[in-house]
Amino acid sequence: MSNEFKLNTKYSPMGDQPAAIESLVNGLKSGTKEQTLLGVTGSGKTFTMANVIQSVQKPTLVLSHNKTLAAQLYSEFRTFFPENEVHYFVSYFDYYQPEAYMASSDTYIEKDSKINEEIDRLRHAATSALLSGRDCIIVASVSCIYGIGSRDDYGEMSITVTNGEKRRQDKFIRHLTDIQYQRNDVDFHRSTFRVRGDVVDVFPAGGETAFRIEFFGDQVDRITEINPLTGEIIDQPETIRIFPGSHYVTPQDKLKIAIGKIRHEFENRLDEFEGHNKLLEAQRLGQRTKFDLEMLEETGFVKGIENYSRYLTNREPGEQPATLLDYFPDDFLMMIDESHMTLPQVRGMYN
Repeated sequence: MSNEFKLNTKYSPMGDQPAAIESLVNGLKSGTKEQTLLGVTGSGKTFTMANVIQSVQKPTLVLSHNKTLAAQLYSEFRTFFPENEVHYFVSYFDYYQPEAYMASSDTYIEKDSKINEEIDRLRHAATSALLSGRDCIIVASVSCIYGIGSRDDYGEMSITVTNGEKRRQDKFIRHLTDIQYQRNDVDFHRSTFRVRGDVVDVFPAGGETAFRIEFFGDQVDRITEINPLTGEIIDQPETIRIFPGSHYVTPQDKLKIAIGKIRHEFENRLDEFEGHNKLLEAQRLGQRTKFDLEMLEETGFVKGIENYSRYLTNREPGEQPATLLDYFPDDFLMMIDESHMTLPQVRGMYN
């Protein structure tokens, strides 16, 4: 992939498009904060914005108010920029039942959700691309303002493997486990790895292909990109970067501090419930939190880990969480499609 946006089209701007492109680019260069492009349906607004992206050469977030429109824009931008990183980022829940507890009847409804695996892959592909280069266009829904874990931890805990480097296979396997990859020698799928002698196959969380790392002693002997189903060799890269299997991955030192803070708040809340004779609430809180703390200590992950994101990312009370916007560099470009529909939705979700 190139690090420069290359618009691939047989068409040239026509009618009012050249003037609109020039005006928008000049506005961006002069530091204008907000600009509006008006046009009826079918007038080529997406093509106009593609020309603007090529002119300014900045990572771009295209914000849409629903998944269907976002998918359409994603398809169009992929056609315009086939050599660049164009990705799709929307909510990955097919179904979501929030956790609930009614003390009056001692009724507990456990949190339940179904994650769309393909959309989860696309989300990981988007964040990985943003941390790997500047030629990125991310088409997103309003879910981009929701917390997804620390950008710094996600980037710092990635593993870069270079052909010929010194690296012990056993340490590499432990490192993969630390960043939420699971060993599975039978069912090879996203966020898993398998080991066969001196060969380790890794299926990245955001990838459609896998990587095969072959060791010779304590040295990386060969790296190949393979078809995970057939094993067919697609490419032989010199260097690869494997990003964590979860956006909520946390280094061990930070995790220990976070667990201590979670336990401290848990004890305070427990005392508060017991002090007000809310024994059912205290019992439920204790049962759930003790289990979660044990899972965090043993595996570094727990179902519903987003409940503890403030401590895992070391935020102060009321401080906003890291979102997809934090994965962009400071000079990124934001395009809001159908802004009369999208902005009210953003304000509603934000509040």
